[in-house]
Amino acid sequence: MANNLFVTYDLIKTKNYPAVYEAIKSLGVAVKVTESNWYVNSHYNSEQAAQIVHKVMDSDDKLIVVDATNNYAYWYNISPETSKYMQSVWYK
Repeated sequence: MANNLFVTYDLIKTKNYPAVYEAIKSLGVAVKVTESNWYVNSHYNSEQAAQIVHKVMDSDDKLIVVDATNNYAYWYNISPETSKYMQSVWYK
C-alpha cells in the first residue's frame, strides 16, 4: 500500500538542494509543492523516508516527514519544545 508523505526541510549551512531533491525523488512519485515541501506517494513510512533523506543532509538541517495516510510523523532537529508540543496534541 502506498503512503502519502509530505517532506519538509530547512537546510541551514550547506545548501545541497540537488542531493536532497534526488533523495526525495528516490522515495517514490514526488512533486515539489512549495520551496521546501514535497508530496511523495511512497511505499516507505515516515521514519524510513526521513532516514533516507537525512543521510544526504548536514547534521544541523531540519527535516520532518508526515505520513498523511497513517497519521505519523518523523523528524530531525526540531526544537525540543516544538517536538514535545506536537507529540502532546497530535492525536487529540
